[in-house]
Amino acid sequence: MDLIAEFLNTVDQRSFSRHGRSHAGGERLASPGDLADWLAECDLLAAGDELGPEDLTAAIALRTALRQSLSGELDAAVAFADYPLQLVHDGAGRLRIAARSGRPWLDTIVETVVLTVGRGEWNRVKLCAAPDCRWAFHDTSRSGRGRWCDMNICGNRHKTRVYRERHQQAG
Repeated sequence: MDLIAEFLNTVDQRSFSRHGRSHAGGERLASPGDLADWLAECDLLAAGDELGPEDLTAAIALRTALRQSLSGELDAAVAFADYPLQLVHDGAGRLRIAARSGRPWLDTIVETVVLTVGRGEWNRVKLCAAPDCRWAFHDTSRSGRGRWCDMNICGNRHKTRVYRERHQQAG
């Protein structure tokens, strides 16, 4: 599940200030070389693989579709329409789900998402509810209703804002 959050967080949409310091988000996958570096860090790039602009486009398209699916902007079936899946033998006489994009690293990410869905854990992958954050995280709360990537930062900022608004209206 960490792979999914790490992939989703290759785009940083955070734009809040904390302790007087502004957080400037950014795009981690700004070039095919950046994508290759990230894939190598995650052990998803085979030796000798070279990536081009079309690989970068494919990675960003998947990431965007996943983020839109998590935020409710896009139906999951639509998000995965371009990523065909098949049942294949795993070599030990068992069947497994395999993606067939032609890009092994992309297939690994898609297969990880599919396995997460199959285990019933996709509902634990979330985007922070703070509109100036939207960081992807794995909700580890007992109830599964976590809304904030970090309760001490985003959750506290929200609760403080609501408290101040309520007291301004009362006064």
